[in-house]
Amino acid sequence: MNNHATPLRDITKQLLSRVAPADIVIGIPCFNNGGTIGKVVSTAASGLSEFFPDRPACIVIADGGSTMDDTRENALAAVKASGAHGVVGIYRGLPGKGSAVRWIFAAAAEVQAKAVVLLDSDLRSITPLWIERLLGPVLQGGYEFVAPLYVRYKYDGTITNNVAYNMTRCLYGQRIRQPIGGDFALSADLAARLAEESVWDTDIARFGIDIWLTCTALVRGARVCQARLGVKIHDAKDPAASLEPMFRQVVKTLFTCMEQTESAWMKVTRSEPTDIWGDPSSDEPEAFAVNYEALMENFFLSWRTLKGAWESILSPDTFLELKSRVASGPSAFHLTTDLWAKLLFEFAAAFHCRTTMRQQVVEVLSPLYFARVASFINRTRNCSNAEAEAVVEEQAQVFELRKPYLVDLWKTCDGLGPTCTKLR
Repeated sequence: MNNHATPLRDITKQLLSRVAPADIVIGIPCFNNGGTIGKVVSTAASGLSEFFPDRPACIVIADGGSTMDDTRENALAAVKASGAHGVVGIYRGLPGKGSAVRWIFAAAAEVQAKAVVLLDSDLRSITPLWIERLLGPVLQGGYEFVAPLYVRYKYDGTITNNVAYNMTRCLYGQRIRQPIGGDFALSADLAARLAEESVWDTDIARFGIDIWLTCTALVRGARVCQARLGVKIHDAKDPAASLEPMFRQVVKTLFTCMEQTESAWMKVTRSEPTDIWGDPSSDEPEAFAVNYEALMENFFLSWRTLKGAWESILSPDTFLELKSRVASGPSAFHLTTDLWAKLLFEFAAAFHCRTTMRQQVVEVLSPLYFARVASFINRTRNCSNAEAEAVVEEQAQVFELRKPYLVDLWKTCDGLGPTCTKLR
């Protein structure tokens, strides 16, 4: 447990007192990002100078104790070179991005900020315009929460495309395309309220913070919009090689948020477009390789070892449909959008209904995610990015249409596997 009332160390408070008051805080969580942190800091400083020259501002870098490189030193050098006000510190609390965000929120309160921006530390495509696009809605438009809207390669953001966007849209009724994008802006009032939530000694402080921020802002009724940021280039991740831990983190946080906010999302019957700030970009993102064969191999190997676990979680009809898909073999296998929606809904309900072994529900879902990503790749391999985006939109509509099934499952758990009997 974190026994500190604040994540800020005394030395950090002293440094912040030298720049207070500041209307704007730009916060950058980081951990061993020495190769990219300097560009993010210097570009943020340029954006402040270009678009908000009359607004006092501070750039705060929340480091998780980087030891593999010179992240803090590079960040501080970039702050000094830019001429901006800045503070670099190591946060208190559990290790993870969530604790860094809490540190940033505390820093914003310390300097009496009016708006807070969160930027990922591995960005390679950030431009000064990002600062205007994120801050403008808060300082000029009266919005309280700003989510990013990127131009991305069709196989970038597979967790967003296949899980986070579909679920947040059907649950909370807002079409926020990048609910786990990482680059957000918040009003200081909303940031202060979120900082008071009792989540900072939980796994949300370690990971899952982005989906938690989005869901909580929506449930609290914050005025939300999306900011067009153009192409996002960061440390690309092949879903077959590196995204399983992140998938589990996002899904566990999402399922937990569903439990905490069921009175809100149960009442939502359809989604609405979310306001957008800024003009569209004509830039095209860079393609990168994804290992389709590894995704399929992982799924079919998992079928041999996990089919019993899947049968214990899923309804008989859903498990039978999955089994028939597997029988078609790797070359003809296709996990349809409708089946994927039922799988996610039934896993969410199983997580909700169980009182033990809930983490295992999340862990055994990831091979099914690999299967869905592989099916999406197979369907869109000859599509442009725009055509693949249309497929994502079709998928989200299916989730909305299927939501009554989720609501029924959530209320009763009837029809799920034999070990998912309602225990509470």
